Amino acid sequence: MPDKPLTIGRLARAAGVNVETVRYYQRLGLVARPARPAAGYRLYDKTTIHRIQFIKRAQRLGFSLREIARLLELGEGQCNDVQAQAERRRQQIDAQIQELMLMKARLERLIGQCSDSTPGQGCPIVSALNES
Repeated sequence: MPDKPLTIGRLARAAGVNVETVRYYQRLGLVARPARPAAGYRLYDKTTIHRIQFIKRAQRLGFSLREIARLLELGEGQCNDVQAQAERRRQQIDAQIQELMLMKARLERLIGQCSDSTPGQGCPIVSALNES
């Protein structure tokens, strides 16, 4: 017996997203919008659940929706292209980590200045933020 088609609400619940997320993915072309029967709701099959779950897993790895669209286009048969895209994403993540480490070091320095400041002299953090 084939799987029962799903309304958009049931699809969203099964995929762990909300209905607006499904509609947004449809507008972006990440998820197909099935035809609407003359008298009824659009019905989706389980492959759409898997596609949405793929999108969500890719987002958790840091891929943008544009990059995910490219991954979906490439499919499983284009491993070299997918690998190259994943390596570019990893390089972007490495750069973000470096930026975050610099931000953390600056904050730690400012927090340390607060501990060393004399009451009534103003806050070193606010002073630093006011500098141009």
